[in-house]
Amino acid sequence: MRKTLVTMAAVSLLGIAPAATAQDSDNPQIDYDGFVELTITLQETRQAHLIDLAAFQAKAREAGAIILDTRSAEAFRLGHLERAINLPFSEFTADKLRNVLGTDTGRPILIYCNNNFSDNQQPIRLKAAPLALNIPTFINLHGYGYNNVWELADIVSTKDVDWVAQPLFPQQATEITKPDPHSS
Repeated sequence: MRKTLVTMAAVSLLGIAPAATAQDSDNPQIDYDGFVELTITLQETRQAHLIDLAAFQAKAREAGAIILDTRSAEAFRLGHLERAINLPFSEFTADKLRNVLGTDTGRPILIYCNNNFSDNQQPIRLKAAPLALNIPTFINLHGYGYNNVWELADIVSTKDVDWVAQPLFPQQATEITKPDPHSS
């Protein structure tokens, strides 16, 4: 609660308090003030939903739980947590979320991003901390009505989790398993 009050005071001092700011655009389809307000409103909820790796793994075993990876499809293909499904953040719409996550907005959704890993190599290069994908993913999922979102808080190595990596060049995998047409 104290952190929220401090944040709201700082935002007010900067002259961008949600209720007092003017829309920065005439475009009614872009609502920065609404985003700021939602972000401040969710601050305590997000803090309460940051969980360590053991809790993350336990929650992932709950009935109906989804591990959602919102990185690019390419990054997902190159490596992701086992059982994760992919919906790139840039593709979030109400319809796509409903198609991928289902209509049960109370089901457990677990999220992680590059900044949860210490490896800092492809496909999990670190992002600037204030821009870590967990933050907008958490806020957007709540904004679309998914209110049971849990975020991995720890920094781990891909060696410490069930990590699935696919070949850099998919044809390599098929060339290895493809039968030789010249053999008898």
